[in-house]
Amino acid sequence: MSDQIIVRDLDIYYGDFLAVQNINMVIEPRAVTALIGPSGCGKSTFLRTINRMHEVIPGARVDGSVEVQGQNIYDKHVDPVSVRRKVGMVFQKPNPFPTMSIYDNVIAGAKLNNRKMNKSDADDLVQASLEGANLWKEVKDRLHKPGSGLSGGQQQRLCIARAVAVQPDVLLMDEPCSALDPISTLAIEDLITVLKDLYTIVIVTHNMQQASRVSDMTGFFNLEGPGKPGTLVEYDETQTIFHNPRERATEDYITGRFG
Repeated sequence: MSDQIIVRDLDIYYGDFLAVQNINMVIEPRAVTALIGPSGCGKSTFLRTINRMHEVIPGARVDGSVEVQGQNIYDKHVDPVSVRRKVGMVFQKPNPFPTMSIYDNVIAGAKLNNRKMNKSDADDLVQASLEGANLWKEVKDRLHKPGSGLSGGQQQRLCIARAVAVQPDVLLMDEPCSALDPISTLAIEDLITVLKDLYTIVIVTHNMQQASRVSDMTGFFNLEGPGKPGTLVEYDETQTIFHNPRERATEDYITGRFG
């Protein structure tokens, strides 16, 4: 069974509007893939199709296939909830559950997935997940205080801990640093570099330097104009995309000539 994520002939719709057209790509396992491109070109829309979050929006649908671990996640027999167990997501704005403690935030997903745990197992999972998100040392003495009391960067790492507690295979990150200061951003970037040994990571970012720092592969999305669908213009190793792209549009975007 392949650990690659294989996207074939993917068209993404909002109602009758074709938002993203004809995506074909292979996302490599245990690596970081960055998606770059101007606003509105479909990067985040595409990201959400990898764990079937896109279809939560009324009227949204896809044509084509997305294979995760050898299975097309859009096959009619596949349960979207089981997909989201395997493919975790971290959003642009840190979103810890505001009424929950740090501890309860971490194990919320595992509880939702009906994992029966005794207190000792739950304690171990919380510690391991917070250590995995490089947050344990900062919060171990206040686990039962509200997660909303943490700083922005800590809240985002708490959301990462919550995502990894479910023990997914893939982590999707939609501009995870856009709301953070430079020091918190660096902490998240360092964490991504560590986590890729354990997970396949796909990150949407508007920060070219971030994409070049953290990713192994980069996909450049663009659109021809307002009302046109987004497309994947070029997809290659990050070094190639940033230093020797095939397409003029890629070079123009990376060098700041448009976007």
